[in-house]
Amino acid sequence: MKLRRHLRLGVGLGGRNDRRRIISLQHFTRSDQGLVRLPIIIAGGAAAIFFMSLVSIPLFFGANSLYQNASRGGNCTDTSGAASQPQQSGDASSIPSNYLALYKKAGQQYGIPWNVLAGVGYVETHHGQLKAPGVLSGENYAHAGGPMQFIPGTWATYGVDGDGDNKKDRYDPADAIPAAARYLKASGAPDRIRDAIFAYNHLVSYVNNVLSWAKKYASGNFDVVQASGPKCADVNGAPVAPNEVAAKVINFAKAQIGKPYIFGAEGPSSFDCSGLTMAAYKTVGVNIPRTSDVQYWWGAEIKKGQEQPGDLVYFDYFPGHSGPGHVGIVYNPQKGIMIVAPHTGDVVKYQNYKTFPNGGPVGFTRPTAHNGHNGPTEKR
Repeated sequence: MKLRRHLRLGVGLGGRNDRRRIISLQHFTRSDQGLVRLPIIIAGGAAAIFFMSLVSIPLFFGANSLYQNASRGGNCTDTSGAASQPQQSGDASSIPSNYLALYKKAGQQYGIPWNVLAGVGYVETHHGQLKAPGVLSGENYAHAGGPMQFIPGTWATYGVDGDGDNKKDRYDPADAIPAAARYLKASGAPDRIRDAIFAYNHLVSYVNNVLSWAKKYASGNFDVVQASGPKCADVNGAPVAPNEVAAKVINFAKAQIGKPYIFGAEGPSSFDCSGLTMAAYKTVGVNIPRTSDVQYWWGAEIKKGQEQPGDLVYFDYFPGHSGPGHVGIVYNPQKGIMIVAPHTGDVVKYQNYKTFPNGGPVGFTRPTAHNGHNGPTEKR
């Protein structure tokens, strides 16, 4: 005798339709002695869940602290002042004069606040003053060397000849400090400073320590920019909607920004991805299907690069599935910005569809051009 339980994956209303994948949690088999192993399985599962909670909770709060100054809600982030160079505070006088000049020079050159570079320099080696292996020569236990603590592989990629002596010397602050600025720039600075510092050293405590020193070195109120979503320059520069219907769809979607994603929700206080798209088009009298996969087959296909504001953009179409599992509304095709209800725990917001995980968009449709026969025709 076999006892089987099934779990329906939560991809129906927000994504695919009722042809949901079904997975077997476990075959609960009865032994020759007639003893069901279910209690053992339940106990083991409970232990696994407990262990996972011990791991996931610290990771969750660690990530939360990493982005404690990031933009909240579904709106864009103003990055216009991200590269601003603040005035120095009295605490900055403790920085060796040659290092202070190099931090400011590299900050201007790479568009990164100089005091952030100074924060990195202090935390790494006290601006080259730390009496430890790998500061003035040699390497420490991690093979890092120099005032900004580069390992050989990273230095080979990001090292620069900052003083024009035809040498790239990681122990020379004139080379190491602009190299650090170059590395931070490649890692997202200045628009995503916290990401960039985290790339430098994968510890949330390190990020917070660097920024605490950056604040001390700047006069007035200094705060970094962490654009976890689209930049306001991209959002505010959206082209005009091609027609009145598309404009009303966009305006409806914009009015929902900040409302929570709830699986199965169709508004008015919360939405899932296809609930938002359906509700937006319902306001203009276009009744599109409920789920993302059916919306994909229902709408008129638009070639990539020809999408317009108000079109629908689709993601997560995997082999064997009935269609894409996720959908958003194109807002700024020039910058690849959409309005979307992303997932549980998030809110309706602007998001870049060109950089969406799993390969980006799988297609676009225009619901207003639907005639029942002109949607995508090739199933995967």
